[in-house]
Amino acid sequence: MGKKGMSSKERREYERLQEQKKRQIERRHAKSLGLDNPAKSAYGGGRAPKENRHRRKPAEKRRANFFGNLLLILQAAASVVFMGMVSLLNIIPLKYLAVIMVCLLLLWLIGFVSQIRRRKRGAGGKVYIMLMTLFLGMGSYYIGIATGALAQITGGNSKIDTMVVAVPIDDPAENISDTSSYVFGVQYAMNGKDVKETVSHINEELGTEIETSEYSSVSEQARALHEGSVEAIIYNEGYKGILEEEFDGYSDKVKIIYKYNIRTSLDDVSVDVKVKTDPFSVYISGIDVYGEITTNSRSDVNIIATVNPKTRQILLVTTPRDYYVPIPGISQGSKDKLTHAGIYGVDASIRTLSELYDVDIPFYARVNFTSLVDIVDELGGVEVNSEYAFTTSRDSGKVMKVSEGLNSFNGVEALAFARERKNIPGGDDQRGKNQQAVITAMIKKMVSPAMLLKANGIINSVSGNVETNMSQKQLQTLIKMQLNEGGSWNIRSVAAEGTGDRQYCYSAPGSSLYVTQPDYESIDAITELIRQVENGEILQETESTE
Repeated sequence: MGKKGMSSKERREYERLQEQKKRQIERRHAKSLGLDNPAKSAYGGGRAPKENRHRRKPAEKRRANFFGNLLLILQAAASVVFMGMVSLLNIIPLKYLAVIMVCLLLLWLIGFVSQIRRRKRGAGGKVYIMLMTLFLGMGSYYIGIATGALAQITGGNSKIDTMVVAVPIDDPAENISDTSSYVFGVQYAMNGKDVKETVSHINEELGTEIETSEYSSVSEQARALHEGSVEAIIYNEGYKGILEEEFDGYSDKVKIIYKYNIRTSLDDVSVDVKVKTDPFSVYISGIDVYGEITTNSRSDVNIIATVNPKTRQILLVTTPRDYYVPIPGISQGSKDKLTHAGIYGVDASIRTLSELYDVDIPFYARVNFTSLVDIVDELGGVEVNSEYAFTTSRDSGKVMKVSEGLNSFNGVEALAFARERKNIPGGDDQRGKNQQAVITAMIKKMVSPAMLLKANGIINSVSGNVETNMSQKQLQTLIKMQLNEGGSWNIRSVAAEGTGDRQYCYSAPGSSLYVTQPDYESIDAITELIRQVENGEILQETESTE
């Protein structure tokens, strides 16, 4: 039936069916050409032919795989370098090295899996690998710094005498070139060789011979400068403390216009000590300056630590700084304050204490005020036991209240506690005991498991402020032993006793100074305790580090 015989309703239905057939034919044609999804095709708004779709995807995949593989290689290289630096530091026991190696392997495998089973081209995995590589690189860098710092701290085998030229504070001279016509006060009785070398060096620098006037002591030199008999004086800077004792406000009345350092090598007596098995003693010297650690200076802290690594027994012996004793090899039998021995070098202090207690002391460790603050802060503070309640004076560096019993101190507070002697019963004698208490608290922290995480930071923080003649290998052996075996140590603290007096001293013959006359019964008792530790006995009245 044609369209003419249709009613209007039938015609509309016919046209609708024809339009529907037309659309079906068009869809079938488009599908055969791959154009059924215009949003996915660059061909007339339809879908790209199947062969074109597979032409681009392999290239993109190869680029993604290449970048991911490159990052994995970089992480592997960073892991190897990190492991090498940890091994070079040589303080981590083998069992911990194995754990670190396994962890590094697992971290690398995480990155590897992220690239094998990746989504959206493994972007998240690539970010992870880059961050791990950066972290390992930074870790290697800081471990390298710690290794260098450890080398700087250990192997000390020299001392420095700083010779100075002082003039009155109002003198117009600003440097040594302004003093060619001056008369210099000198003395050759103490460290005369160093004074002569300094005079020779000044002559060479000025191109002429300076005029000198000789005196019998540093004190006489200072007095001649004050009276105007000479216009400048040459002396060892280590004598500054003595001059300040004898002349009130000495440092405020002079100015230093010239310095000359003389370095002297020390005999190495520590090389044959097997620190892992043999008992040994260490002289711990706390110097009263903030300058270069090797510079000779009075020693305010004088502690002998006798250690038996097999029995894990430590004996700390404090000797008052004013102990009135001979300085072997220096004072020719005359007596002097123990603190003055430091002026002639750490070796002079060791000889003095070795003779006093009849003990071999192969090692020393010099610490200045800065290093104590840094070490305590790096340890996260210390818990220090105080025998008395008191308030520190301004001279200690910080005014604070100390409670009887246990106190929590940061670095500055621990230093103030250790330096205080005016506001505590016993004065300087008690200060020595307080210094022992701080050292004991530090040892407790250092032998704890947390040391594994803090060792690197401690080594870095004290570089330049601590010096020891212990070799790098010996110190590494001790650290590794503690990390490997763990466990507690027993610490006994004792102090030599004496009575106050005033006497003439070898280093300051011009006037009598306050000294402590030794109590030789206490010295004999301490000598016996040292022998017991060396013989492997466990001492009574010890404090455990647990």
